[in-house]
Formats: sequence, C-alpha cells, structure tokens
Amino acid sequence: MNTSRRNFIELGLLSFAGLAGAPPCFGDKSRGRSWYNGIEVGCITYSYRSMPCDAASVVRYAVESGLGTLELKGEVVDGFVGKGAKRDMAKLPVLKKMFDDAGVSLHIVKFGAIGGGNEVEDEYRIAAAKALGARCITREIPKPSECETIGKRCAALADKHGIYIAFHNHTQIDALTYDGPLLGYSPNLMINFDIGHYVAATTEDKTRFIDPLAFVEKYHGRIYSIHLKDRTTKANGSKNLEFGKGDTPLAKLFPLLQRKNWPIYCDIELEYKIPAGSNAVKEVARCNAFCRTHCNVDPIQACF
Repeated sequence: MNTSRRNFIELGLLSFAGLAGAPPCFGDKSRGRSWYNGIEVGCITYSYRSMPCDAASVVRYAVESGLGTLELKGEVVDGFVGKGAKRDMAKLPVLKKMFDDAGVSLHIVKFGAIGGGNEVEDEYRIAAAKALGARCITREIPKPSECETIGKRCAALADKHGIYIAFHNHTQIDALTYDGPLLGYSPNLMINFDIGHYVAATTEDKTRFIDPLAFVEKYHGRIYSIHLKDRTTKANGSKNLEFGKGDTPLAKLFPLLQRKNWPIYCDIELEYKIPAGSNAVKEVARCNAFCRTHCNVDPIQACF
C-alpha cells in the first residue's frame, strides 16, 4: 500500500471520533434496555432465523430477549414494505414506530448486496435504513477481485448520503485484510467485525493472525459494530459453541471496550446449535445474560 493511501487510512482511524462521535442513540438509556456500563448490546436478527421473522415477531423477540437495539436483516424490511414494483415506502415510518413503541432502536440494517451495481436498489436501501433510524448498512467484504470496484461504489454512496457502510467478515479475514486499500476509499467505510469468525480463521501462520483484542485495538476507530459468537480456533475444529465455552475472548472484550470508552455496538449472532427444549429467543436471552454479567452489571439494576 502506498504512503498516501496508508496515511488516509490512519487519518480515518485517528479522526473517526472527532468526525462522528458516538453513533446516534448510543448509550441513550431511554431506549437501551441492554445498555450495560457503556456497552450497547443487541443482536442481528439472523439469530432468530429458526422462527417466523415477520416484523411484528422480530419486535417481540427482541423484547423477550431483553434487548433494546438490533441489526435488522433487510429481508425483514422487504417483507414489510414489499419488493420491486410492490414496494410501499410509506410503510417505513409505520415499521419504525413498531420498533420505537417497543423501545427497540435499529442501529444497522443489513442489505448485503449494497454497492453491487444496482443503483435503484441501492438508493432504496439507503432511504430505508435512514427512515428506520439506522446510521449504518452492512455487507460482506468484497472478493479481492472486486475490492476496488465495490469499495469505490460503497464509498460514493456513503459519502453522498451521509451514512456508514460496514464490511462484515466470515473466515476469509486475517490480520492483514484491512491493511489493503478498502477502508481508504472513504472514512465512511467501516468494519462490522465478527470476532468469532476471526478466531475460527486462526492458522499457524502468525503473520496472518493477531489476537482478536489486538485487532480491535488496531481498528477501533473504524469498527462500527462487533458480532458476538464463541467459536474455537481452527486447531480446535472451528466450532460454534455456547458463550463462554469456546476460544473467543468475549469476557475480555467488554472490559476493553469499557476501559477505552469506545462507542462500538456489540451484537449477538446466535449460530451454535439450539439445545433441545429451547428456542432462539431463549438462547439469545442467555447470550444477553452472559454479556450483562461480563459487563459487571447487576441483573436487577439492568432492568430499568
């Protein structure tokens, strides 16, 4: 990476707090029932995929899980307002009110194909996210061959509309992924860091892996949100396990964020096998309880 590109990325890392401050509604206790000593815990609604995911159900699931904020999957939005020619944008305020009335804010909408070249759909995705009160849209990290094209498209959209677009990782990520040009196209391009997938990508090649907490330290100014799951390392089978049973340092993540006062959303993503007799809502609530405990919040005090 050339010097000017590196300087631009470093400028974004250093200046993010000054440019944008904490994400809107971050830490607003009037809306955040899952605000724990400086940590805003929510979940991505993909966690409820084993259950009906119409909008009304998702609202109920969030409340029953004890959450006050969500990363909303785009399919929930499309299911409410329609798609294509059947889309009714007038329903967006109605959808937002459903969540507002339940005390649930929407900080991210995941429209995974944004920046893919469909300009009409991209304009809709951004309008929908903003109408719902979200300040960020997430999508997958582009393939290396598409990095420049999609990165520049996403940068243009984010800059034009004043919204963040954050890149989500699976196990294709390593310590060097964001040393490339991707974040340099705009300070409005952010990271949706899946810490569990990162741990599961661990290899013996130490040049391609650093401790996940060191990753957060390095990129904290460009991380909009973190997906929480507990996976084991590749050497241990890259398994998805219940919180606290894998190799992902979730219990150490929260004190780091609290100590540094970094405004990063933490979103549960339920991917381990749901135990017999339970369901996704109960398991997200269990994950939420784990987060609350490791944020050092008294269970009684958490219920305000």
